[in-house]
Amino acid sequence: MAKKVQKPQKCIKVEEARELHNNWCKKRGKRLHKKLGFEDAREFHWSVAELEEYLAYVKQESEEQGIQDPGIRVYLGAYPKSKCKMGRGYSTLFFSATGSRPGASGKDGGIVENNYDIPAFNHGNSGHPPNDY
Repeated sequence: MAKKVQKPQKCIKVEEARELHNNWCKKRGKRLHKKLGFEDAREFHWSVAELEEYLAYVKQESEEQGIQDPGIRVYLGAYPKSKCKMGRGYSTLFFSATGSRPGASGKDGGIVENNYDIPAFNHGNSGHPPNDY
């Protein structure tokens, strides 16, 4: 029998997640829609297997580089209209590996660096129209 995994401490309740999403929609989403002229992407999906594959790759490559505590930073991005399937330049999220090499100190009071030797991870799916939380 596999060992039961504990709920991570940084999990938030459904109500808090809904509040965060609703605040984004009301305060940013409406302004973006008005400025862009279309409803932009605001939710993104990757399978657990895809995420595990990337995390395993980051761990492996970081270990080979001597990075002992790698991390992931999430960035907002936007496709150029010419590379967007629907020709609009929708928003996207991508993941960047982080971690300081041995002997290096993190910048800005301990914030770790992006590890540009490991490719970023992108190409999830998004709902059209977006799915509310």
